[in-house]
Amino acid sequence: QVRLVESGGGLVQPGGSLRLSCVASGRIISINVMGWYRQSPGKERELVALIRSGSSINYGDAVKGRFTISIDNARNTVYLQMNSLKPEDTALYYCNAGVRPTILSNYGNFWGQGTQVTVSS
Repeated sequence: QVRLVESGGGLVQPGGSLRLSCVASGRIISINVMGWYRQSPGKERELVALIRSGSSINYGDAVKGRFTISIDNARNTVYLQMNSLKPEDTALYYCNAGVRPTILSNYGNFWGQGTQVTVSS
């Protein structure tokens, strides 16, 4: 089984910073992409950031210039450094990864359970 576990969420004041982590474990031959999505009540799930195996990165428009995604390939861990946080950033943040579980398997899409980020005074 492939497992993604997020950590680092919590309560922070506007303008503050937070760093999220996501560790992929289990049956993993390779990972071609890892990233973060978020969803808040009344809104659709949206892309926050993703990083591909070739190191190309995409950010959602709402977080450009404030968030930074990085990856430790040896540990199958992706990070999201969030700076200048706004109340609008309040959401459940999900880790996502494209994982090849075995040599004979195709890549599949896997999700973590999410970690809550709340930005409030």
